Amino acid sequence: QLFTDGITNKLVACYTDEGMADAVLVRVYGRKTELFVDRETELRNFQVLRAHGCAPDLYCAFQNGLCYQFLPGIALGPDHVRDPHIFRLVAQEMARVHAIHANGSLPKPILWQKLHKYLTLVKTELSPKVSNPSLQQDLPSLEALEQELAWMKEALSQLGSPVVLCHNDLLCKNIIYDRTRERVRFIDYEYTGYNYQAFDIGNHFNEFAGVKEVDYGLFPSKDTQLQWLHSYLQAYKQLTQGHPGGSEVSEEELETLYVQVNKFSLASHFLWACWGLIQAKYSTIDFNFLRYAKLRFKQYFKMKPVVTALQVSK
Repeated sequence: QLFTDGITNKLVACYTDEGMADAVLVRVYGRKTELFVDRETELRNFQVLRAHGCAPDLYCAFQNGLCYQFLPGIALGPDHVRDPHIFRLVAQEMARVHAIHANGSLPKPILWQKLHKYLTLVKTELSPKVSNPSLQQDLPSLEALEQELAWMKEALSQLGSPVVLCHNDLLCKNIIYDRTRERVRFIDYEYTGYNYQAFDIGNHFNEFAGVKEVDYGLFPSKDTQLQWLHSYLQAYKQLTQGHPGGSEVSEEELETLYVQVNKFSLASHFLWACWGLIQAKYSTIDFNFLRYAKLRFKQYFKMKPVVTALQVSK
Protein backbone atom coordinates (compact mmCIF):
# COMPACT_ATOMS: atom_id res chain seq x y z
CA GLN A 1 0.00 0.00 0.00
CA LEU A 2 1.43 3.34 -1.08
CA PHE A 3 0.95 6.21 1.37
CA THR A 4 0.45 9.48 -0.44
CA ASP A 5 0.61 11.97 2.44
CA GLY A 6 4.34 12.62 2.37
CA ILE A 7 5.73 15.47 0.33
CA THR A 8 9.41 14.62 0.79
CA ASN A 9 9.65 10.84 0.29
CA LYS A 10 7.70 7.88 -1.01
CA LEU A 11 6.35 5.56 1.70
CA VAL A 12 5.10 2.01 1.15
CA ALA A 13 3.62 -0.46 3.66
CA CYS A 14 4.32 -4.14 2.91
CA TYR A 15 2.24 -6.85 4.57
CA THR A 16 0.66 -10.29 4.06
CA ASP A 17 -1.90 -10.07 6.85
CA GLU A 18 -5.17 -8.29 5.95
CA GLY A 19 -5.19 -6.45 9.27
CA MET A 20 -1.63 -5.20 8.62
CA ALA A 21 -0.46 -6.78 11.88
CA ASP A 22 2.80 -7.85 10.21
CA ALA A 23 3.32 -4.65 8.22
CA VAL A 24 6.71 -3.06 7.71
CA LEU A 25 7.25 0.37 6.21
CA VAL A 26 9.72 1.08 3.43
CA ARG A 27 10.62 4.68 2.86
CA VAL A 28 12.39 5.75 -0.33
CA TYR A 29 14.05 9.16 -0.17
CA GLY A 30 12.83 11.89 -2.50
CA ARG A 31 15.02 13.15 -5.35
CA LYS A 32 17.88 15.42 -4.23
CA THR A 33 16.64 15.44 -0.62
CA GLU A 34 20.25 14.87 0.46
CA LEU A 35 20.67 18.60 -0.24
CA PHE A 36 18.74 19.42 2.92
CA VAL A 37 18.63 16.17 4.90
CA ASP A 38 21.73 14.65 6.47
CA ARG A 39 20.94 10.93 6.26
CA GLU A 40 23.61 9.76 8.71
CA THR A 41 22.34 12.14 11.36
CA GLU A 42 18.78 11.01 10.67
CA LEU A 43 19.82 7.40 11.28
CA ARG A 44 21.62 8.28 14.52
CA ASN A 45 18.64 10.24 15.80
CA PHE A 46 16.28 7.41 14.88
CA GLN A 47 18.38 5.06 17.04
CA VAL A 48 18.54 7.51 19.96
CA LEU A 49 14.76 8.00 19.90
CA ARG A 50 14.25 4.23 19.59
CA ALA A 51 16.44 3.62 22.65
CA HIS A 52 14.19 5.97 24.64
CA GLY A 53 10.96 4.36 23.45
CA CYS A 54 10.02 7.33 21.25
CA ALA A 55 10.41 5.69 17.82
CA PRO A 56 9.48 2.41 16.09
CA ASP A 57 11.99 -0.42 15.52
CA LEU A 58 14.40 0.21 12.68
CA TYR A 59 15.01 -2.94 10.63
CA CYS A 60 17.52 -1.74 8.07
CA ALA A 61 18.85 1.24 6.18
CA PHE A 62 19.81 1.05 2.51
CA GLN A 63 21.39 3.39 -0.01
CA ASN A 64 18.28 5.51 -0.59
CA GLY A 65 15.89 4.65 2.21
CA LEU A 66 14.88 2.88 5.39
CA CYS A 67 12.74 -0.03 6.49
CA TYR A 68 11.07 0.13 9.91
CA GLN A 69 8.20 -1.00 12.09
CA PHE A 70 4.68 0.07 11.24
CA LEU A 71 2.97 1.89 14.13
CA PRO A 72 -0.75 1.17 14.35
CA GLY A 73 -3.03 4.18 14.67
CA ILE A 74 -4.20 7.16 12.66
CA ALA A 75 -2.08 9.98 11.26
CA LEU A 76 -3.54 13.18 12.67
CA GLY A 77 -5.25 15.94 10.71
CA PRO A 78 -5.78 19.63 11.56
CA ASP A 79 -9.02 18.80 13.39
CA HIS A 80 -7.30 16.29 15.70
CA VAL A 81 -4.44 18.53 16.83
CA ARG A 82 -6.89 21.08 18.23
CA ASP A 83 -8.81 18.47 20.24
CA PRO A 84 -7.74 19.05 23.88
CA HIS A 85 -7.67 15.33 24.65
CA ILE A 86 -5.28 14.61 21.77
CA PHE A 87 -3.19 17.78 22.04
CA ARG A 88 -2.35 16.98 25.66
CA LEU A 89 -0.93 13.65 24.46
CA VAL A 90 1.07 15.48 21.78
CA ALA A 91 2.41 17.98 24.33
CA GLN A 92 3.44 15.13 26.66
CA GLU A 93 5.14 13.19 23.88
CA MET A 94 7.04 16.28 22.80
CA ALA A 95 8.19 16.75 26.39
CA ARG A 96 9.37 13.13 26.36
CA VAL A 97 11.54 13.76 23.28
CA HIS A 98 12.83 17.09 24.64
CA ALA A 99 13.85 15.43 27.90
CA ILE A 100 16.27 13.03 26.18
CA HIS A 101 19.58 14.37 27.44
CA ALA A 102 22.66 15.07 25.38
CA ASN A 103 25.10 12.93 27.41
CA GLY A 104 26.48 15.83 29.37
CA SER A 105 27.57 17.89 26.37
CA LEU A 106 25.87 21.18 25.60
CA PRO A 107 24.74 20.85 22.01
CA LYS A 108 24.47 23.79 19.64
CA PRO A 109 21.10 24.50 18.05
CA ILE A 110 21.03 23.44 14.39
CA LEU A 111 18.66 26.25 13.44
CA TRP A 112 21.13 28.90 12.21
CA GLN A 113 23.36 26.50 10.34
CA LYS A 114 20.30 24.98 8.67
CA LEU A 115 18.81 28.36 7.71
CA HIS A 116 22.15 29.49 6.26
CA LYS A 117 22.45 26.26 4.32
CA TYR A 118 18.93 26.54 2.87
CA LEU A 119 19.40 30.19 2.00
CA THR A 120 22.69 29.39 0.24
CA LEU A 121 20.91 26.69 -1.79
CA VAL A 122 18.16 29.17 -2.65
CA LYS A 123 20.78 31.75 -3.70
CA THR A 124 22.51 29.37 -6.07
CA GLU A 125 19.18 28.22 -7.51
CA LEU A 126 17.70 31.68 -7.86
CA SER A 127 20.81 33.52 -8.95
CA PRO A 128 20.26 35.95 -11.87
CA LYS A 129 22.06 33.59 -14.26
CA VAL A 130 19.46 30.85 -13.90
CA SER A 131 16.68 33.18 -12.96
CA ASN A 132 13.18 32.29 -13.92
CA PRO A 133 10.97 35.43 -13.95
CA SER A 134 7.90 33.62 -12.62
CA LEU A 135 9.95 32.64 -9.57
CA GLN A 136 10.78 36.21 -8.72
CA GLN A 137 7.16 37.36 -8.51
CA ASP A 138 5.79 37.65 -4.96
CA LEU A 139 9.12 36.54 -3.53
CA PRO A 140 11.33 38.70 -1.32
CA SER A 141 14.70 39.59 -2.85
CA LEU A 142 17.77 37.63 -1.77
CA GLU A 143 19.10 40.76 -0.02
CA ALA A 144 15.85 41.02 1.95
CA LEU A 145 16.13 37.35 2.96
CA GLU A 146 19.74 37.84 4.09
CA GLN A 147 18.62 40.78 6.25
CA GLU A 148 15.73 38.84 7.77
CA LEU A 149 18.00 35.95 8.68
CA ALA A 150 20.50 38.28 10.37
CA TRP A 151 17.66 39.98 12.25
CA MET A 152 16.19 36.65 13.42
CA LYS A 153 19.52 35.34 14.61
CA GLU A 154 20.06 38.49 16.64
CA ALA A 155 16.53 38.64 18.08
CA LEU A 156 15.75 34.97 18.70
CA SER A 157 19.03 33.72 20.11
CA GLN A 158 18.64 36.19 22.98
CA LEU A 159 15.31 34.78 24.16
CA GLY A 160 16.88 32.15 26.40
CA SER A 161 15.03 29.17 24.95
CA PRO A 162 16.75 25.94 26.09
CA VAL A 163 18.41 23.74 23.46
CA VAL A 164 16.88 20.24 23.53
CA LEU A 165 16.50 17.25 21.21
CA CYS A 166 13.77 18.41 18.80
CA HIS A 167 11.75 16.68 16.11
CA ASN A 168 11.72 19.93 14.06
CA ASP A 169 8.99 18.78 11.66
CA LEU A 170 5.87 18.03 13.65
CA LEU A 171 3.23 18.42 11.02
CA CYS A 172 -0.06 16.63 11.71
CA LYS A 173 0.72 13.61 9.52
CA ASN A 174 3.95 12.95 11.45
CA ILE A 175 1.91 12.23 14.58
CA ILE A 176 0.32 8.80 14.95
CA TYR A 177 -2.49 8.43 17.47
CA ASP A 178 -3.02 4.92 18.84
CA ARG A 179 -6.47 4.89 20.40
CA THR A 180 -6.06 1.47 22.07
CA ARG A 181 -2.94 2.56 23.95
CA GLU A 182 -4.06 6.18 24.35
CA ARG A 183 -0.70 7.41 23.18
CA VAL A 184 0.72 9.39 20.29
CA ARG A 185 4.06 8.70 18.62
CA PHE A 186 6.06 10.87 16.25
CA ILE A 187 7.42 9.55 12.97
CA ASP A 188 9.94 10.82 10.36
CA TYR A 189 13.18 12.05 11.90
CA GLU A 190 14.78 13.65 8.84
CA TYR A 191 14.99 17.04 10.50
CA THR A 192 15.49 15.83 14.08
CA GLY A 193 18.38 17.41 15.97
CA TYR A 194 19.27 19.66 18.87
CA ASN A 195 17.42 22.94 18.56
CA TYR A 196 15.57 25.58 20.54
CA GLN A 197 12.68 24.13 22.51
CA ALA A 198 10.46 27.05 21.43
CA PHE A 199 11.22 26.40 17.74
CA ASP A 200 9.86 22.84 17.91
CA ILE A 201 6.65 23.99 19.57
CA GLY A 202 6.20 27.08 17.37
CA ASN A 203 6.77 24.96 14.29
CA HIS A 204 4.08 22.52 15.44
CA PHE A 205 1.61 25.36 16.07
CA ASN A 206 2.22 26.63 12.53
CA GLU A 207 1.33 23.16 11.26
CA PHE A 208 -2.18 23.48 12.70
CA ALA A 209 -2.83 25.31 9.41
CA GLY A 210 -2.30 22.13 7.35
CA VAL A 211 -0.03 21.48 4.37
CA LYS A 212 -2.07 20.63 1.27
CA GLU A 213 -4.70 23.29 1.96
CA VAL A 214 -3.02 25.89 4.18
CA ASP A 215 -5.34 27.95 6.38
CA TYR A 216 -3.68 30.19 8.98
CA GLY A 217 -7.12 30.85 10.48
CA LEU A 218 -6.50 27.45 12.14
CA PHE A 219 -3.39 28.68 13.99
CA PRO A 220 -4.11 28.00 17.69
CA SER A 221 -5.57 30.86 19.73
CA LYS A 222 -3.69 32.15 22.76
CA ASP A 223 -6.07 30.22 25.00
CA THR A 224 -5.44 26.92 23.18
CA GLN A 225 -1.70 27.58 23.18
CA LEU A 226 -1.66 28.21 26.94
CA GLN A 227 -3.52 24.95 27.64
CA TRP A 228 -1.12 23.09 25.35
CA LEU A 229 1.96 24.73 26.91
CA HIS A 230 0.70 24.01 30.41
CA SER A 231 0.46 20.26 29.64
CA TYR A 232 3.87 20.41 28.01
CA LEU A 233 5.61 22.22 30.89
CA GLN A 234 4.07 19.93 33.47
CA ALA A 235 5.38 16.86 31.67
CA TYR A 236 8.75 18.41 30.81
CA LYS A 237 9.44 19.49 34.39
CA GLN A 238 8.39 16.11 35.69
CA LEU A 239 10.78 14.36 33.31
CA THR A 240 13.75 16.70 33.75
CA GLN A 241 13.42 17.59 37.42
CA GLY A 242 11.93 14.35 38.62
CA HIS A 243 8.84 15.61 40.42
CA PRO A 244 6.59 12.58 40.41
CA GLY A 245 2.86 13.23 40.33
CA GLY A 246 2.99 16.55 38.54
CA SER A 247 4.89 19.79 38.74
CA GLU A 248 3.59 23.24 39.45
CA VAL A 249 3.73 25.50 36.43
CA SER A 250 3.92 29.20 37.26
CA GLU A 251 2.13 31.91 35.27
CA GLU A 252 5.50 33.45 34.57
CA GLU A 253 6.95 30.25 33.05
CA LEU A 254 3.86 29.84 30.92
CA GLU A 255 3.91 33.44 29.67
CA THR A 256 7.66 33.28 28.91
CA LEU A 257 7.27 30.09 26.88
CA TYR A 258 4.26 31.53 25.05
CA VAL A 259 6.27 34.58 23.94
CA GLN A 260 9.31 32.48 22.94
CA VAL A 261 7.18 30.04 20.95
CA ASN A 262 5.39 32.74 18.98
CA LYS A 263 8.62 34.53 18.15
CA PHE A 264 10.30 31.30 17.05
CA SER A 265 7.34 30.44 14.85
CA LEU A 266 8.76 33.09 12.48
CA ALA A 267 11.92 31.06 11.97
CA SER A 268 9.76 28.06 11.10
CA HIS A 269 7.94 30.01 8.34
CA PHE A 270 11.27 31.20 6.96
CA LEU A 271 12.84 27.72 7.03
CA TRP A 272 10.00 25.95 5.24
CA ALA A 273 9.63 28.76 2.72
CA CYS A 274 13.29 28.29 1.69
CA TRP A 275 12.77 24.52 1.72
CA GLY A 276 9.80 24.92 -0.60
CA LEU A 277 11.89 26.88 -3.12
CA ILE A 278 14.54 24.14 -3.16
CA GLN A 279 11.92 21.39 -3.47
CA ALA A 280 10.19 23.30 -6.29
CA LYS A 281 13.34 22.83 -8.34
CA TYR A 282 14.11 19.15 -7.65
CA SER A 283 11.18 17.22 -6.28
CA THR A 284 9.27 14.79 -8.51
CA ILE A 285 6.40 14.68 -6.00
CA ASP A 286 3.14 16.17 -7.21
CA PHE A 287 2.83 19.20 -4.94
CA ASN A 288 2.94 22.93 -5.62
CA PHE A 289 6.10 23.73 -3.65
CA LEU A 290 6.47 27.23 -5.09
CA ARG A 291 2.97 28.20 -3.99
CA TYR A 292 3.73 26.74 -0.56
CA ALA A 293 6.98 28.74 -0.28
CA LYS A 294 5.17 31.96 -1.16
CA LEU A 295 2.47 31.26 1.44
CA ARG A 296 5.08 30.73 4.15
CA PHE A 297 6.98 33.93 3.29
CA LYS A 298 3.72 35.86 3.23
CA GLN A 299 2.82 34.57 6.69
CA TYR A 300 6.32 35.35 7.97
CA PHE A 301 6.02 39.03 7.00
CA LYS A 302 2.45 39.22 8.24
CA MET A 303 3.31 37.81 11.69
CA LYS A 304 6.63 39.58 12.17
CA PRO A 305 5.21 42.87 13.59
CA VAL A 306 2.66 40.93 15.68
CA VAL A 307 5.19 38.70 17.44
CA THR A 308 7.88 41.38 17.64
CA ALA A 309 5.47 43.33 19.84
CA LEU A 310 5.11 40.43 22.32
CA GLN A 311 6.98 41.02 25.56
CA VAL A 312 7.36 38.92 28.67
CA SER A 313 5.80 40.99 31.44
CA LYS A 314 8.47 41.86 33.99
